[in-house]
Amino acid sequence: MTGTTDLRPVQDGHRPVGELVGRATEQLSRLVRQELALAKAELAEKGRRAGRGGGLLGAAGAFGYAGLLALSGTAVAALSLVLPVWAAALVVTAVLFVIAAVLGMAGRAQLRRAAPPAPEEALGSVKADVEEIKERAHR
Repeated sequence: MTGTTDLRPVQDGHRPVGELVGRATEQLSRLVRQELALAKAELAEKGRRAGRGGGLLGAAGAFGYAGLLALSGTAVAALSLVLPVWAAALVVTAVLFVIAAVLGMAGRAQLRRAAPPAPEEALGSVKADVEEIKERAHR
């Protein structure tokens, strides 16, 4: 019969459209779940690394601060050999404030340039998946 539609599989291996759409939906759903799992795992790992790094930086800062205090006392004592003690302390304090200002401005500039944390691998994978889907849809 001409003009009728048969929903049964054709003998040459073609599947009905409904089955193909169902498979595509299932595969897309699985793909999205896998991509979300990848992003979650990637962000968790980045969080662990950031936590360890932050702790180590905090410890380094505490020891650096103690060293700076000792160095400041040493600088005041050395300058007090040629200046009155109050003048030596004032010079060292001024130098420390200038260093703090320069470091503060440099840190602020770095924070402004920092990108927000993002799951880069997962985003790249999703982009690749979208491109693949687009390419196959045009065939």
